[in-house]
Amino acid sequence: MKRIAIFASGGGTDMQSVIDACERGQIDGRVVCVVANKPDIYALERAQKHGIDSAVFALSDYADAEQRDRAIAAYLERCGAELVVLAGYLSILTPDLVARYRGRMINIHPSLIPRHCGKGMYGMRVHESVIASGDAESGATVHYVDEGADTGAIIEQVRVPVLAGDTPQSLQERVLEQEHKLLPRVVARLCENRL
Repeated sequence: MKRIAIFASGGGTDMQSVIDACERGQIDGRVVCVVANKPDIYALERAQKHGIDSAVFALSDYADAEQRDRAIAAYLERCGAELVVLAGYLSILTPDLVARYRGRMINIHPSLIPRHCGKGMYGMRVHESVIASGDAESGATVHYVDEGADTGAIIEQVRVPVLAGDTPQSLQERVLEQEHKLLPRVVARLCENRL
């Protein structure tokens, strides 16, 4: 059983989809810890409800990102994390932390990378960009994390049509629905060493 760490910055619905899949036995793994970059987010409440250890690493509490990520690395080591899943985590990690988990750290992004991604492209901004571009489809991407923003090798994508009259909110809802299927599926494959 793989020991999974999840990084989150908000409500944690993608995180919940992985926890639920683990509890149902669809993933040969267990979420052992949650890393947050700010307090008072619902993802931390979700972790508590499932008895999962969690910790907050706010950049403002450290001299710089390197010091923060050294603290995160030490926490992950204490928890025995083998796989790191960024699930709506809105902070760029340092190259040292990325290197430590290379090939074992993934991210989910709410568009079809390489479109509508990169620095500053997160949350509703992504869906606003898709609508403004006139694209006929959007979707979600799970990719390996590397030193860039959304530049790691793509593992799997799911496509979602952009409908006439879509708003960023309605598109987000449909993409999120697919994220909740895609992320657990990829995590399951990683836990079985099928990637």
